[in-house]
Amino acid sequence: MLAKDYRDLFILAAIWGSSFLFMHLSVGEFGPFALVEVRLGLGAVFLMIFACLRGRLNVIWRHLRHISIMGVFAAGLPFLCFNIAAQTVPASFMAVINAITPLFGALIARIWLKEQLTRWRIVGLMIGFTGIVVLVWNDLSFDAGGMGTGILICLTASLSYGYAASYTTRFLKGVDPLALAAGSVTAAALVLLPLAIYTWPTTPVSATAWGSALALALLCTGLAYLIYYGLIDRVGATRSITVTFLVPLFGIFWGVVILNEPLGLRMLAGTAIVLLGTLLATGFIGAGKQKNAR
Repeated sequence: MLAKDYRDLFILAAIWGSSFLFMHLSVGEFGPFALVEVRLGLGAVFLMIFACLRGRLNVIWRHLRHISIMGVFAAGLPFLCFNIAAQTVPASFMAVINAITPLFGALIARIWLKEQLTRWRIVGLMIGFTGIVVLVWNDLSFDAGGMGTGILICLTASLSYGYAASYTTRFLKGVDPLALAAGSVTAAALVLLPLAIYTWPTTPVSATAWGSALALALLCTGLAYLIYYGLIDRVGATRSITVTFLVPLFGIFWGVVILNEPLGLRMLAGTAIVLLGTLLATGFIGAGKQKNAR
């Protein structure tokens, strides 16, 4: 990887880490459905313009059915889930829970696609999910004002991302990444449009909330997808996915600095355990030992 690639990787992690901050600053006024539609709708326009300029519309049309289904699970459902969770769960918590997406992805790929899991990857799965338990154990209350429901909704979002990864591998492998991004976001926006119209806020939305919503759409969705797929094109998917390990760190940083969220020992321990498990489960560490053992 060149210096430009490392720069883009850190920029992308900072952008995606900030998405949880922007959700917190806007969901209270927009509501989950209206906010997700602003994000998806404007993000779709942004990405479709680039897809059109680069001649990818025919690719989207050829794979429209599978791209649309993938879009619901890769964008629509997880974005909506995180919006709902943002009403009760701190941004830093959401960023860390989001990091277990590769763990769900590995489990689903094993069950559905029959991918083999090495001993170290299985250990990583157990460690990663243990980290989530450490992170949320004291806050897993389902009483009024508790975070239990919100945490389960965050886990649903990560599960949805994991399913989308296997669905893409199964039905869309080799399809142009820009076509996938533009088509999936557009499809998700169209699916959720009726609910957004029905729940659109009846009171004026503040400039802060609008600014955060626009940042979610244009920065965290449109621009971030272009940076991400540019990285994939230059350095490959395996190296690009390392952004997963950086997003929680930036998510915690933004939550602490901007939202004044507490940063305790349990948060640090849970984050470290989750990232260790994810590194093992995705084969970034431990793979060499497993190979030597064989």
